[in-house]
Amino acid sequence: MKVAVTGATGFVGSRLVQRLHEQGHQIKVLARNPERARKVFPPSAFQNVEVVGYSPQESGDWQGEVSGCDGVINLAGEPIAERWTPERKQEIMNSRVVGTEKLVEAIGKAEVKPKVLVSASAIGFYGTSDTAEFYETSEPIKQDFLAEVCQGWEAAADKVTSYGTRLVTIRIGIVLGMGGAISKMLTPFRLYAGGPIGSGKQWFSWVHRDDLVSLFIKGLTDGTMDGTYNGTAPNPVRMSELCDALGKVMNRPSWLPVPDFVIETLLGDGAIVVLEGQKVLPERTQSTGFSYAYPKVEPALREIVVE
Repeated sequence: MKVAVTGATGFVGSRLVQRLHEQGHQIKVLARNPERARKVFPPSAFQNVEVVGYSPQESGDWQGEVSGCDGVINLAGEPIAERWTPERKQEIMNSRVVGTEKLVEAIGKAEVKPKVLVSASAIGFYGTSDTAEFYETSEPIKQDFLAEVCQGWEAAADKVTSYGTRLVTIRIGIVLGMGGAISKMLTPFRLYAGGPIGSGKQWFSWVHRDDLVSLFIKGLTDGTMDGTYNGTAPNPVRMSELCDALGKVMNRPSWLPVPDFVIETLLGDGAIVVLEGQKVLPERTQSTGFSYAYPKVEPALREIVVE
């Protein structure tokens, strides 16, 4: 297939492009910083990758690059787990909502329209809860900032169906892999100072990066997939269980909790990402026959942290 990818240099996108390249697909990377993208995907190693500069929140000539592609994968978005100033919140919102609107606009303009758009969303769509379970059919129970972002993000992508393009929306959980959330937790564990963040009782709906990449590729290539799917592993855990598993894998204790105020000092409002959680189950994802390489958290962590 010929596939256009936004957010290609990110934590998930870089692995996705690598896997698509290994499978022999032609990839068109739409990049805000083409020079950086070419360093991430050097032509000598990625012969099937073409880097194209684009302005994600503006209409322009770049939109013509989508025409003739078989599919589009939309992963672009500013990082969320950081301090939210009013300006930063607007950047987070615009990078997802306006960026997706312009990508859908490009598909609408295309002479030869892509057959499928696989667009990211996040489990923040549902809101947070210590008791509720969330499936793909669940409605949001809390209208916080992350829920607003995800709902706007998905609404922007939904418009692509009016052009006859199949839409697959994947609500992503907390992605585990070296370089992601787990990498920030390794140092205290190595220093025998690891432990749960906050109360430890909050749900942690996670997914191994390799499984998430596989799900995006399945959404791209499986014509029976349509609509919304949870990009999470089938066995979410409490934060305390995650830290116990990480301690076990690293042969370190997991006894020293990280107080709420430490995370709030670092992240401000963004602390909600780790201090509050939700139990998200991938019921519809599993109904497609999708097979997880890492359905349980301890083997997933072992693959990530054990050299």
